[in-house]
Amino acid sequence: MSVLTLIFVSSCKEVDKKKSQIHMRAPIAEKIPTTLQKHGHERIDNYYWLNDREDPNVIAYLERENAYNDSLMAHTKGLQEALFEEMKSRIKEDDNSVPYFYNGYWYTTRFEKGKEYPIYTRKKGDLEAEEEILFDCNELAKGHSYFRLVGINVSPDNKLAAFGVDTVSRRQYTIQVKNLATGELLPEKIENTTGGSTWANDNTTLFYNRKDPVTLRSEKIMKHKLGTEATNDQLVYEEQDETFNTYVYKTKTKEYLVIASISTLTSEFRILKANDPDGRFKVFHPRTRGLEYSIAHYNGDFYIITNADGATNFKLMRTPETATARENWQEVIAHREDVLLEDVDIFKEYLVVSERFNGLNRVHVKRWDGTDAYYLPFESETYTAYPTTNLDFDTNTLRYRYNALTTPSSVIDFNMKTKTKEVKKEQEVLGGKFDKENYTSERIWATAADGTKVPISLVYKKGVEKDGSNPLLQYAYGSYGNTLDPYFSSIRLSLLDRGFIYAIAHVRGGQYLGRRWYEDGKMFNKKNTFTDFIDCSKFLIAQKYTSSEHLYAMGGSAGGLLMGAVVNTAPDLYNGVVAAVPFVDVVTTMLDDSIPLTTGEYDEWGNPNNKDSYEYMLSYSPYDQVRAQNYPNMLVTTGLHDSQVQYWEPAKWVAKLREKKTDDNTLLLHTNMDAGHGGASGRFAALKEVAEEYAFLFDLEGITE
Repeated sequence: MSVLTLIFVSSCKEVDKKKSQIHMRAPIAEKIPTTLQKHGHERIDNYYWLNDREDPNVIAYLERENAYNDSLMAHTKGLQEALFEEMKSRIKEDDNSVPYFYNGYWYTTRFEKGKEYPIYTRKKGDLEAEEEILFDCNELAKGHSYFRLVGINVSPDNKLAAFGVDTVSRRQYTIQVKNLATGELLPEKIENTTGGSTWANDNTTLFYNRKDPVTLRSEKIMKHKLGTEATNDQLVYEEQDETFNTYVYKTKTKEYLVIASISTLTSEFRILKANDPDGRFKVFHPRTRGLEYSIAHYNGDFYIITNADGATNFKLMRTPETATARENWQEVIAHREDVLLEDVDIFKEYLVVSERFNGLNRVHVKRWDGTDAYYLPFESETYTAYPTTNLDFDTNTLRYRYNALTTPSSVIDFNMKTKTKEVKKEQEVLGGKFDKENYTSERIWATAADGTKVPISLVYKKGVEKDGSNPLLQYAYGSYGNTLDPYFSSIRLSLLDRGFIYAIAHVRGGQYLGRRWYEDGKMFNKKNTFTDFIDCSKFLIAQKYTSSEHLYAMGGSAGGLLMGAVVNTAPDLYNGVVAAVPFVDVVTTMLDDSIPLTTGEYDEWGNPNNKDSYEYMLSYSPYDQVRAQNYPNMLVTTGLHDSQVQYWEPAKWVAKLREKKTDDNTLLLHTNMDAGHGGASGRFAALKEVAEEYAFLFDLEGITE
């Protein structure tokens, strides 16, 4: 084919694409100015009216945006369907979890071919016993566009199971109780809960969390007696501080009921013997601002993970169950400046410590008698490993999960005495095309503007040349101290097999490099999260992994805030951006304490009722900082019933971007009218949303199949 022919074909493709995009105009939201004032400062919000999901005009606008999205993405529908089938084909439909043993029964979750939802089962005594179906969510989900079952909690006598159901996607669960012998549901329904519950040892008393109906804050611990009306349930504890949430659970020893009150910086616990459900909970140690701790019970003692005495990366302490105040705590594992203590698992003869060193997971096994201590061996720099379901004290077996960017997930039983392991299950990647030897991963370090080294985990297909021509998708989160570890994804193979490099930027605001890494990316350090991401992008371009013409960015929720800040600051670095359920209207949201999550996050973002916090947040809030400039191609997604990031944040943001931006690049808003923060509820339905995101990226790269 001649050069002229190539130019002609390319030009025709561009013309055809333009034609497909002009048959429907982009929706223009009506501008109805609302004046917002704080600290003597005035903001005009032209799209504040979108905050009412009950307004037919709002729904009509969202539906126009959906229609526009469908119109511009229509030419990719075939690709989306192919991607969906491709991703689905790699997943084993008739699958089972690895059984675990608890209180006389083996429990398993399984999926059946052609069905969207899990089936929860158990077998008494051994794995050859007859299967008992506890819940078939496929049957329960019939008639609902959204369905989620959580918090399965079997009574100590194994006869009853409490569980929570949400059919709206607002995370307001209704708790019911099932008689496992007869299969009948007890008549009581407990509404507006977190879905979780805890049995006392009498098999009759159920403790649960109730939410504030407006803010959805988990604020009350209630006590329900079987056979009574839920309206008569007794209030056990009410968390008065609006910056705290509360929840209830039972210790692994089954000896104590525990009420936890948690905020970003402070924690407090109350304990009660599980055999005495009508007794009074006792404060473990009174809350002290800045003191964080969590507790585990074993052999007459409580073990405490805490940041007490300046232990930024946390340490482990122990105290008798009869003397729980701070002055009685004795050190078990000292604080280490270079090691983050994340969790412990307690066994009869062993203490298992989950920790993080130089960004990597470590699992440390120690005998209580001091005769042996060792780390589980992991060699890669792009792996994730962590203990999983370990409910039995009197065992030498530690169950943990391992996976890496190139290695499917495995569930492994490790004998802590003989130091031998048995792979109980490795994730199957169906289709016959996957070979982990065809992919490679690495960890590299970018240098931020302030000199900080920021790690990036990469995975790509072998043979990729570092010549700047590769499409690269850069992903990050960077908030709440949540660490995005490198993990395997069979879905991601659809990117890698089409030549994409996938990069996870471990930016500040997560906890990848310890607690300090989190502190340096929150409150008045929040902008480090954004500049880290941008500096990682510049480094990837400089090292010729990609170029700005082929670089794409993606993030969701607080990661969507990151996307919003990045496109305001460095729009020319990216050809396309996917922002999922993005938290972009930071100041307005954080000033509205009726919105779910707001008051509990003052220690994460700041309290804009304070002028210094207001001004700092305003300086990066993506919605407030939209201005007249070019923006990259963008796909923005949300859910009408989202309880975490309200739909109107991305809707307002897109409306303002349409008003201000000076380019002809694609800008799409897709609202799932039936779902919330997590998107579609079915096992495979969610893949359709991923297929749309991937098709958006592939279309920008000219990839058609």
